[in-house]
Amino acid sequence: MRLLCFGSHGAFSLLFQMGWGDLGVFGQPAMETPNLDLMASQGMLFPNFYTANPLCSPSRAALLTGRLPIRNGFYTTNAHARNAYTPQEIVGGISKDEILLPQILKKKGYVSKIVGKWHLGHREQFLPLNHGFDQWFGAPNCHFGPYNHTYRPNIPLYNNSKMVGRYYEEFEISEKTGESNLTQIYLEEGLNFIRHQAMARQPFFLYWAADATHAPVYASKRFLGKSQRGRYGDAVMELDYSVGQILSWLVTLGIDKTTFVFFTSDNGAALTSGPHQSGSNGPFLCGKETTFEGGMREPAIAWWPGRIPAGTGINFCPGQEVAGVTTHTQQEHTMQPLIFHLGRDPGEKYPISVLSEEYLAVLRRVTSVVEQHQKTLIPGQPQLNMCDLAVMNWSPPGCEQLGKCLKPPPSQPWKCDWPH
Repeated sequence: MRLLCFGSHGAFSLLFQMGWGDLGVFGQPAMETPNLDLMASQGMLFPNFYTANPLCSPSRAALLTGRLPIRNGFYTTNAHARNAYTPQEIVGGISKDEILLPQILKKKGYVSKIVGKWHLGHREQFLPLNHGFDQWFGAPNCHFGPYNHTYRPNIPLYNNSKMVGRYYEEFEISEKTGESNLTQIYLEEGLNFIRHQAMARQPFFLYWAADATHAPVYASKRFLGKSQRGRYGDAVMELDYSVGQILSWLVTLGIDKTTFVFFTSDNGAALTSGPHQSGSNGPFLCGKETTFEGGMREPAIAWWPGRIPAGTGINFCPGQEVAGVTTHTQQEHTMQPLIFHLGRDPGEKYPISVLSEEYLAVLRRVTSVVEQHQKTLIPGQPQLNMCDLAVMNWSPPGCEQLGKCLKPPPSQPWKCDWPH
């Protein structure tokens, strides 16, 4: 989930991994998102909002740069793959030549903070404080683990430019129960930042990117076991609660009418994370890691009391096999793309016949747009081609003070394998 906040006083971005079908306003019957549903009723709901990529890292790079992954470098040219992300063995990260949103806002006097997962590169030159953010509390990578440090270190958490611990060590996530207080820690960080900036009467931008719904899914003790959808539903409930706390805090501080808040997701919900750890993309086909509707269409809400009229825009894959569509091999469809009519077939189960006049008419229009795009396209240098175990989070900045530095293996770079 992504939560962005902007305005003459404040700006907010809420960013999570959550599916279109996880929100009550889109028909989820489990009633896990009363605060997001209220946010939608008070603001603007986007039922047709799309991400730039169905994976977290390139999606975030696109959000913060305003540029497609092919332009900002968050893609790969290895084999047939294009989709890629930033595991801790990745060598690359966000380019110094890219201009990020906080860098633009800084020129207008904004103080910017990111809370939660960064995921645009974990090596020091790629970290958020080197790309426009003034403050950071969170992690450079996903909370995968735990690891035993012999072949892979646990992911560090940072307070600004120094690590303050690691997942599964100082910041616990129970493998057995999924219990963790991380979302509450992130919430407190966000609320304190808002209060401080409000008291200082200084414009702010908060990028709140908690990752509790990303496998391995976690929630705090207060929320575990409370939903009808297992641990994933519990995490959704806690993230929804956090959104409610943030919006209420803006009202309490009297800055709600000068703060723009935007909620969205990295991509569609993951459907292959296992029982009770996968989300819902409603009627749409597939999910995260695919370019079907379930991977690319995501929930989005804009909220700004007094500026955005209330109730604006509301318009209420596992096991799915579609012959020639949901294949498990990479296929080239450039010459004969699959085309669906989403109005008649939102689940993308029935490709339009390539022999029909409807298909040919749509293909002519699409081809014209693609050709125009390619004429002006200047691809960025691909950042996600090379991997090396030596660049993992062995000795992050600040590890010396904590006695948490680890010895890296010899450098042996290789071309990353991307099966997505």
